[in-house]
Amino acid sequence: MESEKKKELMRAVKFTLFSISAGLIEIVSFSLLNELTNWSYWPCYLIALVLSVLWNFTLNRKFTFRSAANVPVAMMKVAAYYAVFTPLSTMLGSYLADSLGWNEYLVTGLNMVLNFVTEFLYQRYFVFGDSIDTAAKEK
Repeated sequence: MESEKKKELMRAVKFTLFSISAGLIEIVSFSLLNELTNWSYWPCYLIALVLSVLWNFTLNRKFTFRSAANVPVAMMKVAAYYAVFTPLSTMLGSYLADSLGWNEYLVTGLNMVLNFVTEFLYQRYFVFGDSIDTAAKEK
């Protein structure tokens, strides 16, 4: 039992560290697009989000959840999450930044925190729930 708790704690730590790296990719790409273009909030956010999702999915599948699950199926499950999260967070972010005048970086940070929490739970229990540590067992 204690070993399982330790594994879950390490899984959460790895997810956090990889999410931080994905967050850096997102905020750097968002900042470049936001500062170097005249685009509104939503295209800057959307492009930055896609880049960070690809990075985060790849690292977490291999190292955090160590899943040997079918990659296209796992990607489709993640795509389903983002099919809901992306429009909602883009519309909310656009409303807060473009309509209410909130700072774009504050809005992006809030979206990133919301994404971090909900995506960990979604990936842990739905995307990789039945295939956690299966890549390690295949060796």
